[in-house]
Amino acid sequence: MSDIIRLLPDHIANQIAAGEVIQRPASVIKELVENAIDAKATSIEVYIKHAGRTLIQVIDNGSGMSEQDARMAFERHATSKVSVIDDLFALKTKGFRGEALASIAAIAHVELKTRKTENEIGIALEIEGSKLVNHTQTTCKTGSSFAIKNLFFNVPARRNFLKSDAIEFKHIEEEFIRVAMAHPEIRFTLHHNDAICYILPEGNLRKRIVDIFGKSFNDKLVPVDETTGIVKISGFIGKPEAAKKTRGEQYFFVNNRFFKDFYFNHAITQAFENLLAPKTFASYFLFFDVDPSSIDVNVHPTKTEIKFEEDKEIYAILKSSVKQALGKYNIAPSLDFEQEMGFDIPYDMIDRPVIEPKITINPNYNPFNTTSSAPSTKSVSSGMSNAIKNNGFGASNYKTEDWDNFYNIEEIKENKEEFPTLDIEVEEVKKDFIVKGNLMLFPTKSGFLVVHTNRAQERILYDEIMQTFVIKALNSQQLLFPMQVDCNASAKLLWEENKTTLERMGYNWTLNEDGLEITGAPAELNDDSILYTVQVISEKLAMETIDKSEIAHEIAVGIAVANATKKVTWNKETANNLFDTLFQCTEHQFTPQGKRILYTLTTEEILKNF
Repeated sequence: MSDIIRLLPDHIANQIAAGEVIQRPASVIKELVENAIDAKATSIEVYIKHAGRTLIQVIDNGSGMSEQDARMAFERHATSKVSVIDDLFALKTKGFRGEALASIAAIAHVELKTRKTENEIGIALEIEGSKLVNHTQTTCKTGSSFAIKNLFFNVPARRNFLKSDAIEFKHIEEEFIRVAMAHPEIRFTLHHNDAICYILPEGNLRKRIVDIFGKSFNDKLVPVDETTGIVKISGFIGKPEAAKKTRGEQYFFVNNRFFKDFYFNHAITQAFENLLAPKTFASYFLFFDVDPSSIDVNVHPTKTEIKFEEDKEIYAILKSSVKQALGKYNIAPSLDFEQEMGFDIPYDMIDRPVIEPKITINPNYNPFNTTSSAPSTKSVSSGMSNAIKNNGFGASNYKTEDWDNFYNIEEIKENKEEFPTLDIEVEEVKKDFIVKGNLMLFPTKSGFLVVHTNRAQERILYDEIMQTFVIKALNSQQLLFPMQVDCNASAKLLWEENKTTLERMGYNWTLNEDGLEITGAPAELNDDSILYTVQVISEKLAMETIDKSEIAHEIAVGIAVANATKKVTWNKETANNLFDTLFQCTEHQFTPQGKRILYTLTTEEILKNF
């Protein structure tokens, strides 16, 4: 029987590695930009076409490569970062496993032009599917220029699984922002389809955050700075009032490397306890500086998951430093131990003399003597008072057996006239229903039907919107003063990609440098609701799992939720109208988001509590 185990050919091994390292165009951006940073570049330019399907080009002014290095860079496990095993535990660079360029070359057409500073002539390489097809000398600038064309040309299954251009560009933008934020000292630019998305000049971290997320962020940042023997934590957190309903603006970096960590995110949440509105998330941009030997960065192929040797200690330090920052800038409530703790004296008593209080005691007071000079008090109830007197107490001459009789007092029957009835507070009591907060109770034969009024209005409005949308576009009200909504380049692309649907839902806008300028919105919405629905739309459009046919549904839900909180004066007419309209809906038990609207409170359930 012949042997069956053999070594894989290089081009197959590279494609397998590419499946882990290069998941989508954004992975290529990450690897190439990180290599440029390791090459000491001070300026990095990224050019994208068709969300990376057609072209990804990264140009840097770094140290460049020699002819031999340029050839070796595309070999598997070829790296300049590791020479002995101990180097793995002292890594401060980005790419070190030597798989990125080999993986990229296995699934794309690659053109490389590079020149070292001391050389007059550069090197040009062309590689297709791991095969070197051209190798020449050329004139080029100092540094390196990588052009990745026709990504996944020889892996059609992987190419077919790519999402829309807008979704893929969102991932590219995310990777670009992560790397750019970690290195504010480097100038970055990002171009997509010949349009400039970002120009980030070199500066400090605050400036980099503002350049990425908009000028409005400048007033929302609170600095964090804590140094211990275990970790140095620096960066910024967002003020509680700037919290959003999505987790988008949350960034952790360790030794200038982005990573995700739910454990440390929990520390941030605990530090913001009782400061955030429900279902909102604070922004943070925090950098950890630790000993490289105390972390393992090679846990995950994309290197976004990192193991910390002293994670529990760092958790405590992180939580404490964020709380301290919030307190220092008067954002979190704090106790002032320097404040005088004495009572404030009323103004009309300031000039009165201080009189020392006196306590008088009657040494002859006898609680069993009714003729005592002690002040009389009213009994808790006349029934109890008579029972005590009848058993010998309060009389001038009492007997020892009176104590025994005291514990044998018969139970006093309840006198309803002596106990006031409890007054249950309700907002309104009508003939046919009761309203308390957002709940409305209708009497029925079996008990009460409880209706959640906000959710009922949400369901009614949603059905009305969808019925109108099927027939015609929703009524759009033009805003007297256009509303500026800050958003990133990928969000703008998503809005443009879904323009037909959004305009039918009543939204009109123009694009500008900072984001969207909303000029028209559905007539049912007020200004606050417009802003809320725009944020919801941007969030839903960014979801990879959402189908285009669901966009109208998600927008209608956002409009219904925003509009269902309007204050209604409830009377018999409005209550009955709500009740009747709700039961005309095809689904009246639940909201479009699956929350319960109706609940039957039976008489049996009520009696169980008595």
